Amino acid sequence: MSTDPDAIARACADTMWAQDRASPGLGMRLESVGPGRAVLSMTVAETMVNGHGICHGGFIFTLADSAFAFACNSHGDRAVAQHCAISFLRPGRRGEVLRAEAVERIRTGRSGITDVRVTGDDGSVVAELRGNSRLTGGRFFETEA
Repeated sequence: MSTDPDAIARACADTMWAQDRASPGLGMRLESVGPGRAVLSMTVAETMVNGHGICHGGFIFTLADSAFAFACNSHGDRAVAQHCAISFLRPGRRGEVLRAEAVERIRTGRSGITDVRVTGDDGSVVAELRGNSRLTGGRFFETEA
């Protein structure tokens, strides 16, 4: 396995994406990934609209959570969400492309904190998520001795 951080991040993302049924199943696209960062996008489909005629918050959360997952799993160590909090700032609209950009703020010991900003077509902020991650002890690839 390469020691290049960008190559490791891409290999981890490729491995996760190949096993992920939820993100692609909702029409998400993995736009970019790097060490401690990821960008995913998703078009708000007709089936994602709630009784108010706007994107159901659960779909916005899922997009942000998926970006969070790819960012905190970009170093070769497997990580899961320990806690997430989201603030919705404006609704997502039917047909709008939402973009979630995740940036790892800190990673220390087995814990990490990642911020995710979800924006709409016009660049305005739809939601902000802060995720706390926890390393599971597993790795994506065996290291050479």
